[in-house]
Amino acid sequence: MALVSAMALTGRTLPVVHRCLRASGAIIPGSQLISNFRCFSYNMAVPDAKTGLLFRQMFDRDTCTYTYLLGDRETAEAVLIDPVIELAARDVALLNQLNLSLKYVVNTHMHADHITGSGLLKLLVPGCQSMIAEASNADADIKLKAGDIVRFGQQELQVRSTPGHTSGCVTYVMHEHSLAFTGDALLIGGCGRTDFQEGCSETLYKSVHSQIFTLPQHYALYPAHDYQGLTVTSVEEEKKHNPRLGRSLKEFVQIMEDLKMPYPRKIDASLPANKVCGLYNLPDDLAAILKDAS
Repeated sequence: MALVSAMALTGRTLPVVHRCLRASGAIIPGSQLISNFRCFSYNMAVPDAKTGLLFRQMFDRDTCTYTYLLGDRETAEAVLIDPVIELAARDVALLNQLNLSLKYVVNTHMHADHITGSGLLKLLVPGCQSMIAEASNADADIKLKAGDIVRFGQQELQVRSTPGHTSGCVTYVMHEHSLAFTGDALLIGGCGRTDFQEGCSETLYKSVHSQIFTLPQHYALYPAHDYQGLTVTSVEEEKKHNPRLGRSLKEFVQIMEDLKMPYPRKIDASLPANKVCGLYNLPDDLAAILKDAS
């Protein structure tokens, strides 16, 4: 999949996310830092345009989170994967620009590093429904299980259970387009931490190897985060080059035990809100946005 263009959708500039990079241990040369804008929309070419998929990858510079907009060109039905509450207005503006009707707001898991935009988007786009895995024990209109199919127009997302980072992590696979959205279970050259939210290193390793690494080698993989400016990887690349998950199970468990990562910056605000679709005990600025939308 080729990167076609990058377009800033807000004029608000913010400092480069050094805290994200420090937390991940990443070091980015200055020449690779493309902008100080908080969010971007990336227009990605899909493998087979005849299948009618419209694909956009968007980025939150504050939490290093990717949000994905998928639309069916024939019916104009769309889904959003892993929205961020502060950027819900951006997502709605893009939906309107592309003449898409938002059918579902979908999360890969109950996030700890940001508050989901699901609840606010349901207010901004009446009629759309929220989705999350039943195993996450979070509220949503539709609770998903392994093997479920999320349909919008002629497009389908297959739900695969990939716990380990959290107990309710899922990966969404689009076989017709040879791609998958892995959430925090598998990152580019890494994986989500396993030291909270019922995380388990052994479970995560088995999830990735049985549900993601068994996909065809050429499948493109899109994570929920990246801290080094990367946008996409593949099954083949991760099997060959992932420094954690490419090891034995015993080595992987030891690597995860040795990480000693800092306490997540936004977890105290994010988890209570995300249990109820991002609509509880919000910071004052976000509560004001929600009130206006209501």
